[in-house]
Amino acid sequence: MVPSRPPLSNTLSSVNITFLGTASAQPSSTRNHSSLALRLGGDVWLFDCGEATQHQIQKSTVKAGKIKKIFITHTHGDHIFGLLPLLCSRLNGAGGAVEDAQDPRLREDPARWQDPLEIYGPLGTRAYVRNGLAYTYSLLEHPYVVHELRFTHDPPEGDYTALPRHRSESPNGRNIIQVDGVWPDIYKDPLVSVSAAPILHSIPSVGFVILEAPVPGKMDPKKYIPALKRTKTPMSTMSRLQQGDSVELSDGTVLHGPARRPGRKVVILGDTHDPSPISGLAADADLLIHEATNAHLPGIDSNTKDDDTFESVEARTKSRGHSTPQMAGTFAKRVGAKKLVLNHFSARYAGNDHVDEEARTVMMAIKNLAMQEFGGEVICARDFMSLDIELRNEPAEV
Repeated sequence: MVPSRPPLSNTLSSVNITFLGTASAQPSSTRNHSSLALRLGGDVWLFDCGEATQHQIQKSTVKAGKIKKIFITHTHGDHIFGLLPLLCSRLNGAGGAVEDAQDPRLREDPARWQDPLEIYGPLGTRAYVRNGLAYTYSLLEHPYVVHELRFTHDPPEGDYTALPRHRSESPNGRNIIQVDGVWPDIYKDPLVSVSAAPILHSIPSVGFVILEAPVPGKMDPKKYIPALKRTKTPMSTMSRLQQGDSVELSDGTVLHGPARRPGRKVVILGDTHDPSPISGLAADADLLIHEATNAHLPGIDSNTKDDDTFESVEARTKSRGHSTPQMAGTFAKRVGAKKLVLNHFSARYAGNDHVDEEARTVMMAIKNLAMQEFGGEVICARDFMSLDIELRNEPAEV
């Protein structure tokens, strides 16, 4: 796929995740509906957009004007009800009917379809956005485009709605067909790629894998400087070596830059009771974000039923398409994740554990359940939590 714009540099300066909403089904006073922001250098990509996401953005350090892409894991309301309001704000929407001749935003100008805000989601995402904008008479100053990830049982063509394309909707939306059960490289540029796979839930649901391209290895300049000085080679050649290139000097000496090292991998799962289909893509993730909707916490959570067991809670949770902390930990261990972040908690688990002792006790117990299965680092997400994903640690070239 051709990127919407060339990258500003040949490496990502930073990769950061900010959780905008960590609740499941219903929001609470301490958790908003699902959404998180992935910051890649200066750009922001949203994953899910539950109700009031734009309010959460206003309260966070995320800049709405930097949002370039929105990825929807599935079309349950707690993951998508905030999308239309955000589009109207982000793309300068206006309510009310305006005559075509009076409003330049309504002109069919091919140039305006360049650099649209991109939306990726399963079948129905395009119809939801198109119908919502049409029946609210919303006009947008800037374009958007919807790419749909079509499951094997979905129709490969069509928009799944009788309404014509919205005036601000780019005609370049793709219907992306599975290849060997997954959607490889639904977006790719020289710095990063996004692939996706189905994950099992009560309705079609998708997990996304964001993979940074290999990055320059660590380099010891003292290894190269003597040869560059001896042959009077410009020191600017060091930049080529840093990128892993090989350089032949005037005396025939060939210098080899350090081998590139793997880039960072982030796996973001939607609602699921079994994410097995994404296992291959998710292998060796630096960060895995996995839902943990319900937990059995006898003696800790006052809502625990007397006749419940770990097995009965897991069975009930799975029947509703969701996971327990143990299930998340088991999957994280299975794919070799380096760090696990639990997300999408029942409203009964308060998200103010950084200031409330009772909430801290509950979330620590949930964390421990996942750690028993995973064995690695586990974090329980809360609204506005921000995490940096560091480059992989590898020894310097010698």
